[in-house]
Amino acid sequence: MSALLLALAAGAVIGLALGALGGGGSVLAVPALIYLLGFTPVAATTASLIVVSVTSATAQSAHARDGHVRWRTGLLFAAAGIGPAVLGGALAARLPGAALTAGFAAVAAVAAIRMLRPRPAADGAERVRPGRAAAAGAGLGAVTGVLGVGGGFLAVPALVSVVGLRMRDAVGTSLLVITVNSLAALAMRAGTADGLDWAVVAPFAGAAILGAWDGRRLASKVSGSALQRVFAVVLLAVAAFMLIDAVV
Repeated sequence: MSALLLALAAGAVIGLALGALGGGGSVLAVPALIYLLGFTPVAATTASLIVVSVTSATAQSAHARDGHVRWRTGLLFAAAGIGPAVLGGALAARLPGAALTAGFAAVAAVAAIRMLRPRPAADGAERVRPGRAAAAGAGLGAVTGVLGVGGGFLAVPALVSVVGLRMRDAVGTSLLVITVNSLAALAMRAGTADGLDWAVVAPFAGAAILGAWDGRRLASKVSGSALQRVFAVVLLAVAAFMLIDAVV
Protein backbone atom coordinates (compact mmCIF):
# COMPACT_ATOMS: atom_id res chain seq x y z
CA MET A 1 0.00 0.00 0.00
CA SER A 2 2.84 2.39 0.78
CA ALA A 3 4.30 1.85 -2.71
CA LEU A 4 0.90 2.65 -4.22
CA LEU A 5 0.61 5.89 -2.25
CA LEU A 6 4.15 6.91 -3.22
CA ALA A 7 3.39 6.17 -6.88
CA LEU A 8 0.23 8.28 -6.76
CA ALA A 9 1.96 11.20 -5.03
CA ALA A 10 5.00 11.17 -7.33
CA GLY A 11 2.83 10.83 -10.44
CA ALA A 12 0.70 13.80 -9.42
CA VAL A 13 3.76 16.04 -8.95
CA ILE A 14 5.26 14.98 -12.28
CA GLY A 15 2.01 15.53 -14.15
CA LEU A 16 1.61 18.93 -12.52
CA ALA A 17 5.04 20.01 -13.77
CA LEU A 18 4.43 18.68 -17.29
CA GLY A 19 1.07 20.40 -17.56
CA ALA A 20 2.30 23.73 -16.18
CA LEU A 21 5.77 23.95 -17.71
CA GLY A 22 5.61 21.74 -20.82
CA GLY A 23 8.52 19.72 -19.45
CA GLY A 24 10.55 19.15 -16.36
CA GLY A 25 8.24 16.67 -14.67
CA SER A 26 9.84 13.82 -16.55
CA VAL A 27 13.25 14.51 -15.01
CA LEU A 28 11.72 13.80 -11.61
CA ALA A 29 10.10 10.54 -12.76
CA VAL A 30 13.36 8.59 -13.00
CA PRO A 31 14.72 9.49 -9.53
CA ALA A 32 11.25 8.92 -8.02
CA LEU A 33 11.09 5.45 -9.56
CA ILE A 34 14.62 4.59 -8.43
CA TYR A 35 14.76 6.02 -4.92
CA LEU A 36 11.11 5.92 -3.83
CA LEU A 37 9.84 2.82 -5.62
CA GLY A 38 12.97 0.65 -5.90
CA PHE A 39 13.26 0.37 -9.70
CA THR A 40 16.63 -0.32 -11.33
CA PRO A 41 17.98 2.55 -13.51
CA VAL A 42 17.12 0.71 -16.75
CA ALA A 43 13.61 -0.21 -15.57
CA ALA A 44 13.09 3.33 -14.24
CA THR A 45 13.99 4.95 -17.57
CA THR A 46 11.64 2.58 -19.42
CA ALA A 47 8.79 3.18 -16.97
CA SER A 48 9.45 6.92 -17.17
CA LEU A 49 9.01 6.86 -20.94
CA ILE A 50 5.65 5.12 -20.55
CA VAL A 51 4.45 7.62 -17.96
CA VAL A 52 5.78 10.63 -19.87
CA SER A 53 4.36 9.58 -23.24
CA VAL A 54 0.78 9.05 -22.02
CA THR A 55 0.85 12.12 -19.78
CA SER A 56 2.30 14.40 -22.45
CA ALA A 57 -0.20 13.20 -25.05
CA THR A 58 -3.06 13.97 -22.68
CA ALA A 59 -1.73 17.39 -21.71
CA GLN A 60 -0.89 18.25 -25.31
CA SER A 61 -4.48 17.59 -26.44
CA ALA A 62 -5.71 20.11 -23.87
CA HIS A 63 -3.20 22.75 -24.98
CA ALA A 64 -4.16 22.08 -28.62
CA ARG A 65 -7.81 22.80 -27.87
CA ASP A 66 -6.69 26.15 -26.44
CA GLY A 67 -4.77 26.89 -29.66
CA HIS A 68 -1.31 26.71 -28.09
CA VAL A 69 0.30 23.95 -30.20
CA ARG A 70 2.32 24.98 -33.28
CA TRP A 71 2.05 21.77 -35.27
CA ARG A 72 4.51 22.58 -38.07
CA THR A 73 7.29 23.53 -35.69
CA GLY A 74 6.60 20.66 -33.29
CA LEU A 75 6.58 18.04 -36.02
CA LEU A 76 9.89 19.37 -37.40
CA PHE A 77 11.51 19.02 -33.98
CA ALA A 78 9.96 15.60 -33.44
CA ALA A 79 10.91 14.23 -36.87
CA ALA A 80 14.55 15.18 -36.32
CA GLY A 81 14.55 13.46 -32.93
CA ILE A 82 13.01 10.10 -33.87
CA GLY A 83 16.22 8.49 -35.16
CA PRO A 84 18.41 9.60 -32.23
CA ALA A 85 15.67 8.57 -29.77
CA VAL A 86 15.56 5.06 -31.22
CA LEU A 87 19.36 4.73 -31.17
CA GLY A 88 19.54 6.14 -27.67
CA GLY A 89 16.95 3.66 -26.46
CA ALA A 90 19.02 0.78 -27.79
CA LEU A 91 22.20 2.18 -26.22
CA ALA A 92 20.62 2.68 -22.79
CA ALA A 93 20.03 -1.06 -22.32
CA ARG A 94 23.79 -1.64 -22.67
CA LEU A 95 24.99 1.03 -20.25
CA PRO A 96 25.73 0.30 -16.57
CA GLY A 97 23.29 1.65 -14.01
CA ALA A 98 25.84 4.00 -12.47
CA ALA A 99 26.53 5.60 -15.86
CA LEU A 100 22.82 6.18 -16.46
CA THR A 101 22.41 7.69 -12.99
CA ALA A 102 25.41 10.02 -13.41
CA GLY A 103 24.31 11.07 -16.91
CA PHE A 104 20.81 11.73 -15.69
CA ALA A 105 22.11 13.84 -12.79
CA ALA A 106 24.21 15.94 -15.19
CA VAL A 107 21.27 16.56 -17.53
CA ALA A 108 18.99 17.42 -14.60
CA ALA A 109 21.53 19.97 -13.34
CA VAL A 110 21.79 21.58 -16.78
CA ALA A 111 18.00 21.71 -16.99
CA ALA A 112 17.76 23.43 -13.59
CA ILE A 113 20.36 26.03 -14.52
CA ARG A 114 18.56 26.78 -17.79
CA MET A 115 15.30 27.22 -15.93
CA LEU A 116 16.90 29.74 -13.57
CA ARG A 117 18.15 31.88 -16.45
CA PRO A 118 15.84 34.59 -17.81
CA ARG A 119 14.42 33.78 -21.21
CA PRO A 120 14.50 36.19 -24.14
CA ALA A 121 11.27 37.88 -25.10
CA ALA A 122 9.49 36.43 -28.10
CA ASP A 123 7.02 38.08 -30.45
CA GLY A 124 5.15 34.86 -31.26
CA ALA A 125 6.06 34.78 -34.96
CA GLU A 126 7.44 31.48 -36.16
CA ARG A 127 10.86 32.02 -37.67
CA VAL A 128 11.87 28.42 -38.19
CA ARG A 129 15.52 27.95 -39.05
CA PRO A 130 15.44 24.37 -40.38
CA GLY A 131 19.10 23.57 -39.66
CA ARG A 132 19.09 24.80 -36.07
CA ALA A 133 15.63 23.39 -35.38
CA ALA A 134 16.62 19.97 -36.73
CA ALA A 135 19.85 19.96 -34.68
CA ALA A 136 17.93 20.85 -31.52
CA GLY A 137 15.35 18.16 -32.26
CA ALA A 138 18.04 15.53 -32.80
CA GLY A 139 19.68 16.39 -29.50
CA LEU A 140 16.38 16.16 -27.68
CA GLY A 141 15.71 12.77 -29.23
CA ALA A 142 19.07 11.42 -28.08
CA VAL A 143 18.50 12.62 -24.50
CA THR A 144 15.04 11.05 -24.51
CA GLY A 145 16.28 7.70 -25.77
CA VAL A 146 19.23 7.28 -23.42
CA LEU A 147 17.92 8.79 -20.19
CA GLY A 148 14.19 8.17 -20.43
CA VAL A 149 13.17 11.82 -20.18
CA GLY A 150 10.92 13.66 -22.58
CA GLY A 151 13.29 16.55 -23.20
CA GLY A 152 10.70 19.25 -22.64
CA PHE A 153 13.00 21.12 -20.27
CA LEU A 154 15.28 21.63 -23.27
CA ALA A 155 12.55 21.89 -25.91
CA VAL A 156 10.77 24.85 -24.31
CA PRO A 157 13.78 27.21 -24.23
CA ALA A 158 14.74 26.08 -27.75
CA LEU A 159 11.26 26.84 -29.06
CA VAL A 160 11.40 30.27 -27.44
CA SER A 161 14.92 31.29 -28.47
CA VAL A 162 15.42 29.45 -31.79
CA VAL A 163 11.90 29.64 -33.21
CA GLY A 164 10.53 32.70 -31.42
CA LEU A 165 7.36 31.24 -29.90
CA ARG A 166 5.53 32.80 -26.99
CA MET A 167 5.93 30.88 -23.74
CA ARG A 168 2.44 29.34 -23.73
CA ASP A 169 2.82 28.19 -27.34
CA ALA A 170 6.25 26.75 -26.55
CA VAL A 171 4.79 24.79 -23.62
CA GLY A 172 2.03 23.27 -25.74
CA THR A 173 4.32 22.52 -28.68
CA SER A 174 6.96 20.91 -26.48
CA LEU A 175 4.39 18.37 -25.30
CA LEU A 176 3.94 17.24 -28.91
CA VAL A 177 7.71 16.79 -29.23
CA ILE A 178 7.90 14.91 -25.93
CA THR A 179 5.13 12.50 -26.95
CA VAL A 180 6.72 11.59 -30.28
CA ASN A 181 10.25 11.24 -28.85
CA SER A 182 9.08 9.12 -25.92
CA LEU A 183 7.13 6.74 -28.15
CA ALA A 184 10.11 6.40 -30.51
CA ALA A 185 12.43 5.56 -27.62
CA LEU A 186 9.92 3.06 -26.22
CA ALA A 187 9.89 1.24 -29.56
CA MET A 188 13.47 0.13 -28.85
CA ARG A 189 12.69 -0.87 -25.26
CA ALA A 190 9.72 -3.17 -25.79
CA GLY A 191 11.57 -6.09 -24.24
CA THR A 192 12.52 -4.21 -21.08
CA ALA A 193 8.86 -3.36 -20.35
CA ASP A 194 7.97 -7.00 -19.72
CA GLY A 195 9.48 -7.05 -16.24
CA LEU A 196 7.95 -3.78 -15.01
CA ASP A 197 5.74 -3.71 -11.93
CA TRP A 198 2.52 -2.55 -13.56
CA ALA A 199 0.77 -2.37 -10.19
CA VAL A 200 3.06 0.64 -9.57
CA VAL A 201 3.49 2.02 -13.11
CA ALA A 202 -0.23 2.16 -13.93
CA PRO A 203 -1.34 4.25 -10.91
CA PHE A 204 1.81 6.38 -11.34
CA ALA A 205 0.75 7.18 -14.91
CA GLY A 206 -2.89 7.73 -13.93
CA ALA A 207 -1.95 10.23 -11.23
CA ALA A 208 0.38 12.00 -13.66
CA ILE A 209 -2.42 12.39 -16.22
CA LEU A 210 -4.72 13.93 -13.61
CA GLY A 211 -1.88 16.17 -12.39
CA ALA A 212 -1.24 17.41 -15.93
CA TRP A 213 -4.79 18.77 -16.15
CA ASP A 214 -4.30 20.64 -12.89
CA GLY A 215 -0.93 21.90 -14.15
CA ARG A 216 -2.51 23.42 -17.23
CA ARG A 217 -4.97 25.32 -15.05
CA LEU A 218 -2.18 26.36 -12.68
CA ALA A 219 -0.15 27.77 -15.56
CA SER A 220 -2.95 30.19 -16.40
CA LYS A 221 -3.08 31.54 -12.83
CA VAL A 222 0.52 31.58 -11.56
CA SER A 223 3.55 33.27 -13.07
CA GLY A 224 5.49 30.85 -15.24
CA SER A 225 8.80 32.29 -14.04
CA ALA A 226 7.84 31.69 -10.40
CA LEU A 227 6.92 28.08 -11.12
CA GLN A 228 10.19 27.56 -12.94
CA ARG A 229 12.33 28.95 -10.13
CA VAL A 230 10.76 26.71 -7.51
CA PHE A 231 11.04 23.67 -9.75
CA ALA A 232 14.65 24.46 -10.68
CA VAL A 233 15.74 24.59 -7.03
CA VAL A 234 14.14 21.20 -6.35
CA LEU A 235 15.72 19.77 -9.49
CA LEU A 236 19.19 20.97 -8.49
CA ALA A 237 18.84 19.19 -5.15
CA VAL A 238 17.75 15.98 -6.89
CA ALA A 239 20.65 16.20 -9.35
CA ALA A 240 23.19 16.67 -6.54
CA PHE A 241 21.80 13.68 -4.63
CA MET A 242 21.88 11.42 -7.70
CA LEU A 243 25.40 12.45 -8.66
CA ILE A 244 26.69 11.73 -5.15
CA ASP A 245 24.91 8.36 -5.23
CA ALA A 246 26.48 7.48 -8.59
CA VAL A 247 30.08 8.28 -7.64
CA VAL A 248 30.20 7.17 -4.01
